Amino acid sequence: MKEKRALWKKFIWHSVLMIFLALTAIEVPANATSDTKEKMEEAKKRKEEKEEELKGAQDDLARTQENLQGLQRVKQGYQGEMAVLNEELQEVADSLAVIETKIDIKQLEIDETTAELIETEALRDEQYEAMKQRICFMYETGGSKAYLEILLSAEDFAEFLNYADYIEELSAYDRHMLEEYIATGERIAEEKVELEAEMADLQVLEADAVAQQQQVNELIDKTARNIAMTADSIEAVNDMADAYEEEIAQREAEVAAADAEYKAIKAQYEEELRKSQLAAQSVWRDISQVQFEEGDRYLLANLIYCEAGAEPYEGKVAVGAVVINRVLSSVFPDTVTGVIYQRKQFSPTMNGRLASALAMDKATDACYRAADEAMSGTTNVGTRVFFRTPIPGLEGLRIGGHIFY
Repeated sequence: MKEKRALWKKFIWHSVLMIFLALTAIEVPANATSDTKEKMEEAKKRKEEKEEELKGAQDDLARTQENLQGLQRVKQGYQGEMAVLNEELQEVADSLAVIETKIDIKQLEIDETTAELIETEALRDEQYEAMKQRICFMYETGGSKAYLEILLSAEDFAEFLNYADYIEELSAYDRHMLEEYIATGERIAEEKVELEAEMADLQVLEADAVAQQQQVNELIDKTARNIAMTADSIEAVNDMADAYEEEIAQREAEVAAADAEYKAIKAQYEEELRKSQLAAQSVWRDISQVQFEEGDRYLLANLIYCEAGAEPYEGKVAVGAVVINRVLSSVFPDTVTGVIYQRKQFSPTMNGRLASALAMDKATDACYRAADEAMSGTTNVGTRVFFRTPIPGLEGLRIGGHIFY
């Protein structure tokens, strides 16, 4: 009972020391003795994964930028097509304006010709009516008898001749004017027919120009829609490129962080190797020179339980030997407590497992026997001062599930 109280007292003292070390620690310790190599491999893997993710984002950005350039070229093509269509539309509009002007002029000509034809036909009708009235008059008054009376009324031969010429000229004039009006009417009618034919041709040209104008307008509308859709696509791809650039910035930061983590862990691992080599070359005390404190056996047995509880007995002895080797080496603290609670060495000291084991004395008889062997100077790992679970590339002495180096 007295021994149990002493052990409990020792546990409380170690717990206070552990809390003090935890409060004064600047960085979080490693998970287990010499977990650095494993962490370095994990950090290297994370770094490679981040670099691969960065490369993927860069490839995505490159493809997006290539798509963007293609869309820009398509848009420029549509804009060039729009410029050509606008020029063509202007030409069609100009041509249509000329045709419409010609139609207006032609309509004026037709209107003038129609008016002239109407006037000519009216004159022709008047001449015809006058001629009919004279003929009717002559027939109503005896016809040739009236002409004879006019001739006989002459006082002399000269007047007679004049009357005869007048009657002949009047008759010839009537015929001439009638023929002239008829010829003029026919000519004007022909001109009107020609003008109307020309008007029909112009109207056909106008219809063709209007149809062409409509077709060009439809092409312009279609091209405008294509430009708008391409612009939308460009905007969407630009947004995508911006997102990839943001992702790349994030990936670069992650790669930099992973690289820094890897370098830090690598530096720590190299330091561990340096310490291991230094420990092997340093001055070692003999086990007889070590003065163990009360509770060292209890502390070491419970640490062995935490680190190698599931290992075979040789593995338990090996873990205890690593602790004692450090106590014997001038590179590490010279006490069991100092070695076990050394910062960033044994994870059970900081994750609560050792405290829990000490509180309940979880160490088995095998753990106590292994602690006794190690504290007696027995070692099955030589002068090795680090151990960890196996990982590719790590060389050392294999005992159970650990490699000692």
